[in-house]
Amino acid sequence: MNVAMANDITPQKLLIVDDEASLREPLADYLSRQGFVVSQAASAADARNFLRDHKPDLVLLDVMMPGEDGLSLCRHLTETQALPTIFLTARGEATDRIVGLEIGADDYVVKPFEPRELVARIRSVLRRSARGGGEAPENEVFEFEGWMLDPLKRRLVDPEGAVVAISSAEFRLLVAFLEHPRQVLDRDRLLDMVQGREAHLFDRAVDNQVSRLRRKIEADSRNPQMIQTVWGGGYMLAAEVHRRPAAAD
Repeated sequence: MNVAMANDITPQKLLIVDDEASLREPLADYLSRQGFVVSQAASAADARNFLRDHKPDLVLLDVMMPGEDGLSLCRHLTETQALPTIFLTARGEATDRIVGLEIGADDYVVKPFEPRELVARIRSVLRRSARGGGEAPENEVFEFEGWMLDPLKRRLVDPEGAVVAISSAEFRLLVAFLEHPRQVLDRDRLLDMVQGREAHLFDRAVDNQVSRLRRKIEADSRNPQMIQTVWGGGYMLAAEVHRRPAAAD
């Protein structure tokens, strides 16, 4: 496995997953000079091996790679870890962006890109990830309709007590709703709260994330009872939300 660690003490650690060494290695050098600790993986298999023992703060992930592609790896990260992810790809069509965002990516940067813009995107995603998308105190959990969300642990538990995997984007969206129950949140406000305007996303990205979240928490996602569509307005969480102190470990 090709894993190169930058000599930096910053806690913000990045993993670049790209089969093209001619792009991956200069990008790693550049990001190291910007103050990040950078690791490299030349394939999805290398990335999976690396992630068994390490947890970076953010993954930069190429879409088109030999063997397992970036979309498949992103699905794996969504199901097993809440790692912020930015896709790096030459495919810039709107449908490709939507697919990437649907499966849990936090942003999507098209090659060739301006390195300074990428750094701005990275820092924006890291800020949103650190905020968690809401203002819940670290020692409190949300309870709603039998569900429980622990914002500090990013742990979602269903009414039967089973842990439900949730991506970082879905987590921020759920926290936004839980912070504002029974309030109509339009798409612009949700973009600001969840993705950030600097991500240059569009309304449909919010719709796709809402659909994904509904499939996680609704008994029937085709007839949602908790996250309701307000026609011409946006979305509303129609549920009683309670906060209580988190249980001590």
